[in-house]
Amino acid sequence: MSSLQNIIYFQAGLGMVANIVLFFFYTFIIVGHKPKPTDLISWQLTFIHIMMILTGGDIWLADIFESLNIENDLKCKATFYTSRMMRGLSICITCLLSVFQAVTISPSTSVLAKFKHKLKKYTIYAFLCIWSFNLSFTSNRIFYVGAYTNMSETSQMKVTKYCALFPMNYIIEGLILIVATSRDVFLVGIMLITSTYMVIILFRHQRKCKHLHNISHLRTSPEKRATQTILVLVIFFVVMYWVDSIISSTSVLLWMYDTVTLTVQKFVMNVYPTITPLVQISSDSRIINVLKNMHSKHYHILKIN
Repeated sequence: MSSLQNIIYFQAGLGMVANIVLFFFYTFIIVGHKPKPTDLISWQLTFIHIMMILTGGDIWLADIFESLNIENDLKCKATFYTSRMMRGLSICITCLLSVFQAVTISPSTSVLAKFKHKLKKYTIYAFLCIWSFNLSFTSNRIFYVGAYTNMSETSQMKVTKYCALFPMNYIIEGLILIVATSRDVFLVGIMLITSTYMVIILFRHQRKCKHLHNISHLRTSPEKRATQTILVLVIFFVVMYWVDSIISSTSVLLWMYDTVTLTVQKFVMNVYPTITPLVQISSDSRIINVLKNMHSKHYHILKIN
């Protein structure tokens, strides 16, 4: 068990470092250059992933709150609310990224082509809608989470070291479950449709350019590389999201969370926020060039000294 806990801490540490690097890179792009709509979305997604790792599974914030002498009940509500909200934001922003990339690479003859020049404008509206919905939808959970006590196990379900869920009215619980499931199914469906659309476009483009001699240029085009990256992220997200959802739903239905289940869920929750920045860093030529320049400058300084 301790070895699995060490893996989770390593995973969280790696994810934090990678996301912070990526966050500063996108901030630099947004402030100092002309960002693409997908850069703005990736910047938001990176911030969300930092918050997910901070709040996911009571890994970091528990120690911070404890050092500030904040009472457990407030700590639990704040951590659980933020964690649930970021989880919802993650699926919404990932879906938005997939849709915008599909519009970006759509051919000029496509119906989607007319939206290309308005993507930046739509990005702001989309952010406002997504954040507003998730801020309000998650707020109901504040009333049903609090500090874990030594009461009867049937009246509470321990979900982290200090926090527990309390039973809620069956009608309210059913409505929350229906809305949350409908949201997730709808967004995952959109991601799968846009992913299929992008695969078809890439396949057609590849076939059309088969006769060209400059195939190597086609394979390394930024548009194709960005599309492939988003496809990998979407597929990975869908798998991890539903694994996490199955664990959560099963635990709530059985009203039982054991230590092993909690630990496995912590790991699953942090897989996507950890993998995403690593995939983006390794596939974005702009980041790779910046890192290469930093390395060459550092090497040059060492050589002079």
